[in-house]
Amino acid sequence: MASSRKLVIYAALVGNSLIALMKFVAAFITGSSAMFSEGIHSVVDTGNQMLLLYGLKQSKKPADDQFPFGHGKEIYFWSFVVAIMIFAVGAGVSIYEGIHRLGNPTAIENIMVNYVVLGLAMVFEGGAWFFALKEFKRAKGDSGYLEAVHRGKDPSIFVVLFEDSAAMLGLTVALIATALTQLTGNLYLDGVASIVIGLILAGTAAWLAVETKSLLIGESANNHVVRGIRKLALTIRNINHVNEVLTMHMGPDFILVNISVEFSDQATATDIEDAVALLDDKIKKAYENVQRVFIEAEARHSVLPSGVK
Repeated sequence: MASSRKLVIYAALVGNSLIALMKFVAAFITGSSAMFSEGIHSVVDTGNQMLLLYGLKQSKKPADDQFPFGHGKEIYFWSFVVAIMIFAVGAGVSIYEGIHRLGNPTAIENIMVNYVVLGLAMVFEGGAWFFALKEFKRAKGDSGYLEAVHRGKDPSIFVVLFEDSAAMLGLTVALIATALTQLTGNLYLDGVASIVIGLILAGTAAWLAVETKSLLIGESANNHVVRGIRKLALTIRNINHVNEVLTMHMGPDFILVNISVEFSDQATATDIEDAVALLDDKIKKAYENVQRVFIEAEARHSVLPSGVK
């Protein structure tokens, strides 16, 4: 899975690096504001992919005394930074450039250069987008797209997919603006396109920030995992009741489990010790991402709200 993540990011990194170079050359030749905004967009995406690769590397560092549960949340932190970068740099510069161009409209020169670069960019970006989509489909399973993003615990793939999707929309806007400018001679369309590209980036950044923020704070495992752990616990001899199952993702591949159970009054210390060991083993075998399990022995009434029996 980790290698798949890296392949998706590397594909986007190579594609965006080439695209950024082409866009800036085209912007210099034609003077197009929309093309310049697209160049900024590609540079930001390239930097973001570097941050994601760094986050993946850091998240694999082993646990130590200072970080006893490892560094898995590094990828969540750097994914959140990516969202901020898209908003602050990508959206900010594009909107500023668009507003500036509306106040100082200029004709686009050598407009065919724009068409060639935008066409090539769509080919490269489309390839990276298709690769990211294919991996995302594999990871999401039977879930819907929005559900998979909301419930997904690995942001590295959907961040790249969203970036590439925003890039394809931006390229489409730039292409339409270039064509309309050529057909109508309206010099303001270039600036308007730059602002629209900035708004697309701002929307993408906001969505990514919301999704990665919850992971950074600490999301629980998906419902089917929690339900499965509860059912497993009830199969263990001398466990009469499961009070609650608390889980948290410490990284895409690390689930922390804290389970509170009520043991039989007749269970001896040895019985309880055997039950704890067996439950720990069963949970970890059933869910490979569960790496730490804490089991608390509590009476049912001590964890239920007042009035609930």
